[in-house]
Amino acid sequence: MDWFKQIRQFLRMNNDDRQREAANDGEGERFLIVGLGNTGRNYAGNRHNIGFMAVDRLAAKYGLLSNRVQNKALVANGRLANHPVILAKPQTMMNGSGDAVGPLAKFYKVPPANVLVIYDEIDIDFGMVRIREKGSSGGHNGMRSVIQHLGQEFPRIRLGVGRPNGKMPVHAYVLQDFAKDDLPLVDEMLETAVAAVETFLSEGINMAMNKYNTKRS
Repeated sequence: MDWFKQIRQFLRMNNDDRQREAANDGEGERFLIVGLGNTGRNYAGNRHNIGFMAVDRLAAKYGLLSNRVQNKALVANGRLANHPVILAKPQTMMNGSGDAVGPLAKFYKVPPANVLVIYDEIDIDFGMVRIREKGSSGGHNGMRSVIQHLGQEFPRIRLGVGRPNGKMPVHAYVLQDFAKDDLPLVDEMLETAVAAVETFLSEGINMAMNKYNTKRS
């Protein structure tokens, strides 16, 4: 290895250490909170991007900026519910989400039980929020990719977008924007998702499930 390569490696290692320290500023167990979606303006308002929307809502509430690219994801570091937290939005497009989530979890040494993934779910009624401790992908391509990297033993928040009416293909439906009339319920669902993340961090997965896996009145 030549001298210049040694210098570059040294600088890269120091930068990695600084990033880990920033993500673990202060005491508390470290968590990785991931929202799934597709990158680009054309996808921003899609049903498939409600995971991105949830992470953006969480970042806005706590004044965190998700503007740094790391391991193929936009990330922000901060503290939520007295824990060091990394917020992430994979920039791989939905079907390759695990290519960002897996390396991020490895880099920050976050175990699967502390990786919380937020995503859209067509098999849940629109507006409903469901939390699971672990499980299969349920046919969701983004989750399938994450599971390939982490296994099935990680928690997730599923945000219900419902199924399409008639004969519209599912892929076309999830890549449509929410209708204007849908937005109040989308806003309510995102607020619930943020509250569920906070409960998960402060009180654990079982309390989050008990509190939020209830039917809307």
